[in-house]
Amino acid sequence: MVACDLDRTLVYSAKALALAGADADAPVLLVAEVYDKLPLSYLTVDAVALVQEMHRVATFVPSTTRTRAQYERIRLPIDPQYAVTTNGGFLLVDGVSDEDYHRAVLDELDGSCAPLAEIREHLEAIADPGWLRKLRDAEGMFAYLVVERAELPASVVRDLTGWAGERGWEVSLQGRKLYVVPRPLRKSRGLAEVRRRTGSTFTAAAGDSLLDTDLLTSVDAPVRPRHGELDDLDWTCPGLQVTTASGVLGGREVCARLLAAVR
Repeated sequence: MVACDLDRTLVYSAKALALAGADADAPVLLVAEVYDKLPLSYLTVDAVALVQEMHRVATFVPSTTRTRAQYERIRLPIDPQYAVTTNGGFLLVDGVSDEDYHRAVLDELDGSCAPLAEIREHLEAIADPGWLRKLRDAEGMFAYLVVERAELPASVVRDLTGWAGERGWEVSLQGRKLYVVPRPLRKSRGLAEVRRRTGSTFTAAAGDSLLDTDLLTSVDAPVRPRHGELDDLDWTCPGLQVTTASGVLGGREVCARLLAAVR
């Protein structure tokens, strides 16, 4: 089985492509997402072929912090039977949310951490229009802020991390999004359920952010790209492979390493 994060691991916005060298040497890209009738996310043609091969030889499970609606905008060259969305809040089976799984997640969250309403109230209190662009909640599971990264003081992230941690939540800064997520809400829970249903005995996974650490530490073959939040922290775990390339070319290498692990 292969579990793969999406944004900045498999698919990339134009700003996250991180292309180097001459324009004529750039890889061929395919559009992976359209939003408001404009292309928003991309992956390389080579990565497309690798994803198709992974889907052929293993159970390929997109595992994302995106909400279900945001995930549905992603167009992959396969039709995965399972997908984990909303950071483990929902398990999609053939595109349909498994309600028994979701109820079990809600039961685990109940009483194990502060309620979302308390988190939102705090975020509204500390928000500064100088750096905040949007404040959203993700299907009632967690909150995130869209920020101007250059204007966001490091002290805000540091203080929010401490405050949230005392209430059973964790903070992750990914590009222009600042996530505040309940600690028990994790992608690895969804992956464990897929493993139970499929009987998979070997699992590889890839991700680039702090919200992927539980996923990476729960599998046999973890992979991360040489960019993103985990790379900034020089994060590692037993057996971890780190790509030599970064940006969208790192995404292609992630796919190659995942495929090699499950072949």
